[in-house]
This record gives sequence, C-alpha cells and structure tokens, in this order.
Amino acid sequence: MLAPLVDRARVLLEEGESLRPIAFVGSTAQGSISVVVLNTAGGDVQNASAEQVRRAAYREGADFVFTIMEAWGLPPDKAGKYKAILEQYGSIEASPYAVDVVSFALETREGSWVAQVEVKPKGISKRKKTFDEPRFHLFSESTEGFAALLPPPVEPSQGSGALH
Repeated sequence: MLAPLVDRARVLLEEGESLRPIAFVGSTAQGSISVVVLNTAGGDVQNASAEQVRRAAYREGADFVFTIMEAWGLPPDKAGKYKAILEQYGSIEASPYAVDVVSFALETREGSWVAQVEVKPKGISKRKKTFDEPRFHLFSESTEGFAALLPPPVEPSQGSGALH
C-alpha cells in the first residue's frame, strides 16, 4: 500500500520538483485515505500540523498515518553525535554535516516505523534528484511532537465488563 506513495515521491524529485510535506491518514477497515498537507513553516510540524493530522485521524477512524517530507539529516557516522551537533550549530541544517534526506514515517496500532534516505543528484542535473529504496526500522523512542497521531482504538463492547 505504501510503495506507490514512495514511488510517487521519487518521481517528483526525479522530475525536478520539491516534495511538499504530507501525511496520508487512513483506515484499512474502511479502505479510506485522507491527505493532509503539512505546514512546516517556522518548525510548526510539531504543533498545528500534528494536531491537524490527529483531527483527520479521528475523523477517519484511522489505523495508520504515513508521512513523507524532505528534511536535513546526518550521515550515519555523525548520527550518534546528534545532540552535540545541535548544541554547537543550533540546527542540523546549519552544521557542515547536514545531508538532504527524505523522511518516511508510518504509525500503526502495532508501532511506528521510520526510514530516512539520502537525496542524491540524478545524473548530472542540478535540479533533478532521486533516492534509494527506503528501509523501515521500528522506532519506539518518540512519544511527543509529531508522534502519537492515531486516536485510541475503539474497543468493541464485551457486554459483561464492570462499569466504572
């Protein structure tokens, strides 16, 4: 289900377009997906955009949220020094180690998976870019900000439970 979304992001970069930060909010039970364009101006992804996704997830009765956005990341040999780099330079983008990445995040009832893939030039073009196939990893560290986007699951009534 996610492969066409990843492929479309790659095509956009390869055609010289920028990726708009976006969230796909869906319900596998209902077979529905809503698109939420994220506003990342001024770092707002942590606040209003996350709340906008939460509202859409509640409306949809969502059981997954999939986000795609371009971001600044660190190469693997510098990732462990993340906090020191932030302290020294103020942001990843301002550091000399910053690399352009496409960030993918999938939140489900079973957990959250993330992938970051470095953006690289496509051929000799300065405008066209591409990225390799993302490899998703279980991510359990983040519990605030742009996380915990799904509403609590609706539990079917057992009919014999105690009232509180």
